[in-house]
Amino acid sequence: MLPAPREPWPLFDPPLLAVMQAAREAMVTVDAQQLIVAMNPAAQRMFRCEATPLVGQALSALIPQGLRPAHDEHVRRFVASGAAEHSRCEGLSIQGLRSDGEVFPAEASISRIELRAGNQVHPLFVALIRDLSHERALQDEVASLSGRLHGLLELTPIAVWVCEDERITYANRAACVLAGVAVGSDLAGRRLAELLDPGSHAALQTQINAALRKQSNGAAVEGTVVRADGERREVEIRSSTLPGTAAAVHLLITDVTPRRLQQRHEHARRLELRRLSANLVDAREDERRHLARELHDELGQRLSALKLSLKRPGDTIAHAIAMVDEMVIAMRRIAANLRPLMLDDLGLDAAIETLARETAAQLGIEISVDLQCSRAALSEQTTIALYRMVQEALTNVGRHAQAGAARITLRCVKQEIVLSVRDDGIGIPDRSSQHDGRFGLLGMRERAHMLGGSFDLDNPVGGGGRITVRLPLAAATP
Repeated sequence: MLPAPREPWPLFDPPLLAVMQAAREAMVTVDAQQLIVAMNPAAQRMFRCEATPLVGQALSALIPQGLRPAHDEHVRRFVASGAAEHSRCEGLSIQGLRSDGEVFPAEASISRIELRAGNQVHPLFVALIRDLSHERALQDEVASLSGRLHGLLELTPIAVWVCEDERITYANRAACVLAGVAVGSDLAGRRLAELLDPGSHAALQTQINAALRKQSNGAAVEGTVVRADGERREVEIRSSTLPGTAAAVHLLITDVTPRRLQQRHEHARRLELRRLSANLVDAREDERRHLARELHDELGQRLSALKLSLKRPGDTIAHAIAMVDEMVIAMRRIAANLRPLMLDDLGLDAAIETLARETAAQLGIEISVDLQCSRAALSEQTTIALYRMVQEALTNVGRHAQAGAARITLRCVKQEIVLSVRDDGIGIPDRSSQHDGRFGLLGMRERAHMLGGSFDLDNPVGGGGRITVRLPLAAATP
């Protein structure tokens, strides 16, 4: 540290001078007129200058131009106060000016010292200055990273809670959506118990305690979040401690309600398909048994009668021909039950109309038809499927509807084929066919799905029940 060579005051005491020279803190000494008396090496490095040119200059030379009047006034008040020391580092923005013009943030504390020269006492003021450039840069970087992290947490679709002592200290946007509150609502301060089903508390608390003991295995805890509107959402919760904290835990809450619903739906579908498969095996055996009985009772007996008739000389040829005609009719009926030949000969509309007349006569009800898809060139698979679905729907009307009338409509609407069978009966009590043993309805739905369509049951306004099948026209044409 070099005192001003023209200064009449004596030099600093050697021990004091050595301490000031070796100090790592920047030290600038001024007199009562705010003129620089000395600068230690640390101050010279901070301001990137040598001491000699600045000795005797105003302290304001180290302050940016715009801040000099306020700084000078502040120092004058301190000198006039007679206080031993003063700190400007608390709540005040202090800036320094390097020799190359760079402005940097700093904090400073000022102490009064007195040097005696003979009988004279010379008051001096020593400013200890700390360069905050690196610290402010770190603070800015931390603020930037914090902002990025906050933005990332706000955009992530997974709900995030930060908790301490079972209270939420932070919740992101997805957490607000999950809780059923407006985005931006402050969930901070609320207890976990307010948002979780009571049955979820024990397992989650065990997981949190394990995380705080650094013993968490990362496994998810299943729980239920109760939304503001009372809706319950199934969730999976994973927890871990936040670095640098002793009691804070962050929780990742994944809403698995759609997945669980899908899993339950798929499980129900698998059970349903097993039941359908078993029923198809039974239906095949029933069909074979029925066919065997038809062949035995109808054709077998009539053939035996015809044989006996031909053995009796008294019987006429006319009688034998009549018996043959009856067998032909029976054979055609059996063949029609296996596959209606009218589909191949006259098309879908005629086959449905014939089926409607025969079913109406059999059930003693009125059945009307409205068929408007005759112009569409449907594939054989679609034609057979539509016929069988109409057949099954009418069978269902006869068995369950207790109806007096039914109506069949088949239309091409935009890019869809829409089949509807409606009756005026008691309606459909349960839309889930797997619970009432109506495998025919289940088979209809499977046929519709195989063709890329949909199948629906409902009870329309006005009473009765309705079966609606929608098939994409593009997939229904060859």
